[in-house]
Amino acid sequence: MSIEWETVIGLEIHVQLMTKTKLFSGAATEYGAAPNVQACGIDIGLPGVLPVLNEAALTMAIKFGLSIGANIAHKSVFARKNYFYPDLPKGYQISQFEHPIVQGGSILFDLEGGARKHVNITRAHLEEDAGKSLHEDFDGFSGIDLNRAGIPLIEIVSEPELRSAKEAVAYLKAIHTLVRYLEISDGNMQEGSFRCDANVSIRPKGEAKLGTRAEIKNVNSFRFVEKAINYEINRQIDILENNGTITQETRLYDANKDETRSMRTKEEANDYRYFPDPDLLPVIVEKEFIERVRTTLPELPREKAERFAKDYALSVYDANVLTSTRELADFFEATLKASNGSEAKLCANWVMGELLGALNKTSLDISNSPISAERLAKLVERMSDKTISGKIAKSIFDKLWTSTDSVDEIIEKDGLKQVTDNSAIEAIIDKVIAENPTQTQDYKSGKDKLFGFFVGQVMKASQGKANPDLVNELLKQKLS
Repeated sequence: MSIEWETVIGLEIHVQLMTKTKLFSGAATEYGAAPNVQACGIDIGLPGVLPVLNEAALTMAIKFGLSIGANIAHKSVFARKNYFYPDLPKGYQISQFEHPIVQGGSILFDLEGGARKHVNITRAHLEEDAGKSLHEDFDGFSGIDLNRAGIPLIEIVSEPELRSAKEAVAYLKAIHTLVRYLEISDGNMQEGSFRCDANVSIRPKGEAKLGTRAEIKNVNSFRFVEKAINYEINRQIDILENNGTITQETRLYDANKDETRSMRTKEEANDYRYFPDPDLLPVIVEKEFIERVRTTLPELPREKAERFAKDYALSVYDANVLTSTRELADFFEATLKASNGSEAKLCANWVMGELLGALNKTSLDISNSPISAERLAKLVERMSDKTISGKIAKSIFDKLWTSTDSVDEIIEKDGLKQVTDNSAIEAIIDKVIAENPTQTQDYKSGKDKLFGFFVGQVMKASQGKANPDLVNELLKQKLS
């Protein structure tokens, strides 16, 4: 009898904080600088230098903790995590071990099909990033860029409560959305601002004991996280079903070969010889400071989605799409506010449909949209007040994308105003019926599906300007 396997996944997410300087030094954090121009004596551990904690990074970590309902530690401690690697010049990384700043908390997120998943957070701690090893263009050697050394991160560790690669990606996206809403990180995965380690194990379904896990390091895209986890699940099942054993190890994901491969045996905490950093005092956070940070929290993604669904009578799906980023949610609300009372559903459809489609096609962000919320609102308003039809609106949208003309100027200049005069539409209908006697007779004989043919012919004859509702109403009268 074949065994039914259960997957157990926990994620460690490394989020680069959006500070101007590093976690313990005044060196800059801008992306794209020439190698080694943003690494000072503190970052590379020169003798006699002393680290000083960046208050902005501490504030951002607390902000994240409050957003997930975590306990903010009154006292947290920085420790040295000792290991030797070329891009770690000090021989240790400053992190938090036994006493992290954020303890506990949870996040609720949506899965495909409308189900919801609740995952508990073990901890989120502050730590500095290491440098970067570069293996290309050095004729068999490796180069070391220490610009990232000392960059502030929070590492968010989940409980092993995820059960599939799709769940892991949904959770990852929820955290990604949250940190961007909080404006503590830009979440740019291509630049390394948002990275993920996935701990994956399997066990027979129904068994309580966890299997031996493999950690897949530094995966930096949602698609690759899903592919890496699925590969690892299948690899482990194959080993166990062939009477092998899983080795606890760290593995890398090779996107070109779509496989994980062994990197090193997985270290335990005692291998790193953690001890409190003697150069840094314990961080004492007073309750008043935490409450001040709490006042800076924005409306969070789930709260905003629930408000959109309730106040604007939108579906849960629409509300979730519109709140997937803070910028998109703000754009939608700005459009709705400027549309002079047009229905929310119409605004939502145009933001999610035409606008997002055009932005994706041109690889533009919502903040760089050629069509402002105010111009889109005017287009929606003109559909709502029946000045133009939906079909004409699409052609106007294309013109708005490439010109600075207003909606009303385009309507006037191109003569696009919708025909709402009954007699004018009746004249077109009479002409269409006269030109199609066979179809008219067939329709009257019971072939109701031909009604769509007549609607199409009338709209074509009116160049799309006839009011569709009137066309339907008058056609029914004429054909009956």
